[in-house]
Amino acid sequence: MSRLTVYENTNPGTAILRTEDPAEIAGTLRPLGVRFERWESPVALPDDASSEAILDAYRPYLDGLMGASGAGSADVISLTPDNPGGAALRQKFLSEHIHTEDEVRFFVRGSGSFVMHADGKVYDAHCTQGDLISVPAGTKHWFDAGTAPSFTALRVFQDMTGWTPHYTGDAISERFPVA
Repeated sequence: MSRLTVYENTNPGTAILRTEDPAEIAGTLRPLGVRFERWESPVALPDDASSEAILDAYRPYLDGLMGASGAGSADVISLTPDNPGGAALRQKFLSEHIHTEDEVRFFVRGSGSFVMHADGKVYDAHCTQGDLISVPAGTKHWFDAGTAPSFTALRVFQDMTGWTPHYTGDAISERFPVA
């Protein structure tokens, strides 16, 4: 289930908002420029579907999304608990960082949390299958899919170089483990 938990950035122990209502999640994130949507898709794929099959199945959705965002390409990222490089990949995105372009993800299966730091608050958006999230360029955030990550997501890019993380040096992500 999709979930948003919001904290004051000085108080990681007490949530000031916790909701699983998609409309409330979208409304709370909208002032930050974050786009959040639940997509009810008729696409049904086997768990072992190839990246090409996933891209083909979601092409009508991707075409609309890329047209709306001005993006130029899409790919698929999958991470499973048995991936030998999973711990290193997880670590890469646990520290607060920004990107020079919007970070657009659609969760085909599984889940992960985009945690944003803005306006004195920390917003933990736990995304699950069927969730679309677009975090604007320059937004301080980190991503965590847990110690046993299991997700497949579509990534949409304007330019692949815009996806490079630029770390802020703030250790705030260490004080706010995902909810």
